[in-house]
Amino acid sequence: MQPLAMLLGIVLGSAVSITVALILTLIVFLFLPEFAERIGEEFPPLIQTLVVTAVLAVVSAAAFVGELQARRWRRLAQGVLALMLLLIGWWVWPEPKA
Repeated sequence: MQPLAMLLGIVLGSAVSITVALILTLIVFLFLPEFAERIGEEFPPLIQTLVVTAVLAVVSAAAFVGELQARRWRRLAQGVLALMLLLIGWWVWPEPKA
């Protein structure tokens, strides 16, 4: 296996596991209606992060499959994946304290 394919597989596995964990968290939240007012403010960030990680999983899957099958579009998928990872890093990076 090529080293890049292995790295892409690690990113793919991580993205899928985070997505599944967020889906399971959403299911637990939906089965706790008695705590709706306490966890209500958690829904928008949960849904937002779930969507981002699901898209990351799809893009990393495309990059992984493209690399394994040596498709012509694999570099484009890898570039989109790298851009997504940079944007996610910028999004979650904490603000410096003054």
